[in-house]
Parts: sequence; structure tokens; C-alpha cells
Amino acid sequence: MNGDVAASLLSEFDLETETETLPQPAGSSQDELLVLGIETSCDETCASILRGKDNVLANVISSSADLHRRYGGVVPEVASRAHVQAMNPAIAEALRLADLTLWDMNAIAVTVGPGLVGSLVVGVAAAKALASVLEVPLLPINHLEAHIYANFLEHPDFAPPAVGLIVSGGHSLLVHMQAHGLYDVLGETLDDAAGEAFDKVARYLGLGYPGGPAIDQMALGGNKRAINFPRAVMHRGYDFSFSGLKTAVQDYLRKQEEQGKEVKLEDVCASFQEAVVDVQVHKTIKAAQELMVSTVFVSGGVASNSRLRELMSAMCAENDLRLHYPSPEYCTDNAAMVACCGHFRYIRGIRADSSISAEPNLHLA
Repeated sequence: MNGDVAASLLSEFDLETETETLPQPAGSSQDELLVLGIETSCDETCASILRGKDNVLANVISSSADLHRRYGGVVPEVASRAHVQAMNPAIAEALRLADLTLWDMNAIAVTVGPGLVGSLVVGVAAAKALASVLEVPLLPINHLEAHIYANFLEHPDFAPPAVGLIVSGGHSLLVHMQAHGLYDVLGETLDDAAGEAFDKVARYLGLGYPGGPAIDQMALGGNKRAINFPRAVMHRGYDFSFSGLKTAVQDYLRKQEEQGKEVKLEDVCASFQEAVVDVQVHKTIKAAQELMVSTVFVSGGVASNSRLRELMSAMCAENDLRLHYPSPEYCTDNAAMVACCGHFRYIRGIRADSSISAEPNLHLA
């Protein structure tokens, strides 16, 4: 697959492998640095062009969610094929929107992990081909770190040290960002990630896929105190657990059915969502206080959840903490956050060569 993607790129953009007489990219200052970001860790094929650290010239997201909806979740093989088909069009559209050419790029940033290996290799192959032919630096990006950098796109005052919650379909972790590139993972999920819990509970309730937005919308009309669902490991360190909560929802639905009682889905959604959010907010605030950090951030797909934003905002204000979170566009998987992370890696002198490969189990370190 790697060779096919590389060959396709060379053909699509009329690139030649001979580079001795090619024009060199313009712009060398940090503010003018142009980075092409590529993100293919799951089911979104993303390409973005960033000037400087926060000037997003283009942010293209091609999702294959509709292809996975019939299965109730992401099918790795389907996602990989979709990336192969969407990669070139995504890059071409990003260049069109930015009114630039590939030769204008100063660096190529690409997600190398964590994620689905078949999806990751498509993006990595594309990035390696482009960086080689354009003779520009190749910047390997950790997907989790990129989610943190989504906050730098819109908040000029955001800077470490900070404590942050990274929550998505595949990840839930609490992080202490001590400096650029220096992280301490305080806690992680012991079972399903928050996004997975939302998806599975939504499936129980017949709300379809993806579950997060559906539950969030349904919860707006419900009573979050109607059902006292458990708060797992609330006072045990910084780890998370949502498996027992999912079981509690199933048990509640079964008992209601056995007793012939009507189930109000809005109340179930609101109460379940509150149980998830309550634990996440509590542990984040506690970590910030214990580490004596005054800045808190939230990122990842679940960071767009309205109740998480509402409660985190209220608790940060109550405890005199600054809170940052991205716009919904930058909460979901996207390449602007990858390019932003790449910008900071570029100015720190971090580079990679063509030996890099996809790392599906990559950790944040």
C-alpha cells in the first residue's frame, strides 16, 4: 500500500523524483513557516496548511463515518481503503483553498500514531513521498500530542505548564504538560475510552453512530439527576473507568423493561452523560490544584460535548483556573492540529527521515 500511495501522489501532482533544479520553498521565519499537515489515524482523511503557529489557511476533513455507520463503529479495512481514495483529493483541496502549491511548503507533518495501523500507513506513505520529493523536513506527530496543540490554534495566551484532559473515541487520559514536548501522563482509562462508552450506550438506546453527538443532543431535554448512575474510581487516583457505567445503563434498561415501566431516553442520556463528565471534571480540577497549575485545557472529540464544556467552565471559574478548549472543528480529528504541533517541532529542530513508520500503539511521553 505504501508504494501505491507514493506513486499516486507523484502522478497526481506531477512531481518528479529528480529535484536538483526544483524551486526552494519560500518563507523561513517562524511566522511565515508553511506546514502541510496530514492526519489519517482513524476514519477521517485530513489535510491542512498552516502559516506560522496559528494561521490556518486550509483545513480539509474527509470523513468516512457514513461507511461505518451501518456497522455501528469503525471497520479498519473500510477506513484504510477510504483513506487511499481520499488522500490526494484532500491535499489538492487544501492547496486550492490556501492558493498555494506543494513547492511552497517548508515542512510536512504527519500523524504516525497512535491509531489504526492500516489508516496510519496511508498518511505516513503520502508524507514520506512528499517530503522526499520536495526536499523538506518530515515531522512525525503523536496524535495525542496534536490534540493538545489544537488549543494553540485559537488561544494566543495558551502556554505550559498546564493540566489537560484528552478525551476521544479511542483515548481518555489526564496529562500534565510541563513544557513543549515534555508530558507526564497522570491517568488513563482502565477500559473503554469516553468516546467508546458514548458509542456503546447510544447503541443500547438505539441512537445510532456516532453516539457522542446523539447523546449530547438527547440529554438537552433530560434531567441529569433522574438516575444515579455510578461514578467509577472517582476518588482513586487519576485513572478513569467507564465499563461499569455502561453495565449500569444496561441493567437500568433491563429492569425498567421487566417492570413494564416507560423509559425516558432523555433522562437516561442526561444522567449517563453527567456520570461521565462529573468524573472527568473532578479529576482534572483536582490534578490542577495538587500540581499548583493555573491553566487547564480540554481536547479531543469528546471535548465538543456541551455538558463537559459547561461543567468544566463552571468549576474552573470557581477555582480560579484558566480554561482553554478548541472549537468543535478542531476537537475532532483534523490536520490543523497536526500542522500546529509540527510547527513547534520544526522550530525545536526535530526532524525524521524516511525510515519512520506507523506506530499504532504510540504513547504520549
